[in-house]
Amino acid sequence: MPVVTIRIAKGRPVERKRALAAAVTKAVAETLDVRPEWVTLLIDEFERENWATGGQLHADKFGPGCAKADAGQDEA
Repeated sequence: MPVVTIRIAKGRPVERKRALAAAVTKAVAETLDVRPEWVTLLIDEFERENWATGGQLHADKFGPGCAKADAGQDEA
């Protein structure tokens, strides 16, 4: 029974997380040749003030809307 953990910035809508869960489950099930219901996905969400890259907090680096679809390619 595979368990996958994904860490993302907090703020994405539940629809995005549903799509993520479906896509990851499908990929893992096909790759490992297991039943999809055996795949567990854990999504850890972090406040941007508790996540830093390159010594800079994401709250400062990316500003408001960091985890939103219109934030561009630099989202965490």
